[in-house]
Amino acid sequence: MMEFDIREIITVGMVLFAVIDIVGSIPIIVDLRTKHGHIESEKASIVAAVIMIVFLFAGEELLKLIGIDVNSFAVAGSFVLFFLALEMILGIRIYRDEEASSASIVPLAFPLIAGAGTMTTLLSLRSQFYTINIVIAIILNIILVYIVLKSSSKIEKMLGENGLGVIRKTFGVVLLAIAVKLFAANVKGLFV
Repeated sequence: MMEFDIREIITVGMVLFAVIDIVGSIPIIVDLRTKHGHIESEKASIVAAVIMIVFLFAGEELLKLIGIDVNSFAVAGSFVLFFLALEMILGIRIYRDEEASSASIVPLAFPLIAGAGTMTTLLSLRSQFYTINIVIAIILNIILVYIVLKSSSKIEKMLGENGLGVIRKTFGVVLLAIAVKLFAANVKGLFV
């Protein structure tokens, strides 16, 4: 049943915005642009959208195929989100592979935009919200991702290093809260 709900779209959109953290990724995007030259914003955005929508619909079946239940994946994903949040809040780098010949698909579309945290979040959102609202929120986020990718150098100049740092830490705290909630909601399912 399709239930269009603007509040659900806003909620899911904000969660995805925090998880994708495209604004907080501007320093990484600028670094990738410096290393690899031109970044194909359209290509990266489309590939990320396709990955997210395919995983939204086929992710659970794919997990079943390899013998992993959604609760285990969500708990594992909550750890990924937790460590991403720590990186953002503390300004440390735990792990991020950035070496690639072309930055548009890897690491930009995957795993920076549509990474493990995003996929885990999509699965947990699917259990709480209507699919149509999640798809609309994905599309809205991808449009925002495209705009940020296209204008990353202008945003970097406008916000400055301190502004980017504040945004990154703020979304880090939001992401940490999402990780804790995701862990708490799914850890019980591991022992049932």
